[in-house]
Amino acid sequence: MGSDEAYNFVFKVVLIGESGVGKSNLLSRFTKNEFNHDSRTTIGVEFSTRTMELNGLTIKAQIWDTAGLERYRAITSAYYRGAVGALLVYDISKQLTYESAERWLKELYDHADPHIVVMLVGNKSDLESLRAVSTTDAKDFAEKNGLLFMETSALESTNVEIAFNNVLIEIHKKVSSKEVTHGSISAVSLSNTRAGTDDTQGETKPCCRNL
Repeated sequence: MGSDEAYNFVFKVVLIGESGVGKSNLLSRFTKNEFNHDSRTTIGVEFSTRTMELNGLTIKAQIWDTAGLERYRAITSAYYRGAVGALLVYDISKQLTYESAERWLKELYDHADPHIVVMLVGNKSDLESLRAVSTTDAKDFAEKNGLLFMETSALESTNVEIAFNNVLIEIHKKVSSKEVTHGSISAVSLSNTRAGTDDTQGETKPCCRNL
């Protein structure tokens, strides 16, 4: 762990939402600027990292992907443990993926830190002609539940960077604010990074056991 001085914070952010909404492509677009048209469902949780400068601080974002487990309702508390941010993703062209947002939110709050920063993300904004979920409805739902909100297109690389950045900025605000200094969300500063999460830049690593 000799490269500790290289960054000020490590923030774990989880991607949640129904299968097929584009979580893996949001992850690869943000961490590697790649999009895979023939994206198969990944099995076994994986995460990618990206180190970035925000407001003069170096933040290492560790983005976790459910990797297909959401179809088996097999996401465990280990996936959420230590997460300080979450992107709850739905597909703007599939109403059902939006309707399940409420259930995902409940699961998230059952397992995650209560101070977690959550952004509702309407992905596939390139499918405007097939839109099934209105921006206004989603925005209202987000406001009612205290969530950030953004529509993105991993395909066209629209708002992906901004979405992740806004979540990371918001997490940093919470970490620096006194209200949560004693909460577990402050445990993401460097002093608490565990050995084992080695700093392999930009590499996607499978984690835990394949189910």
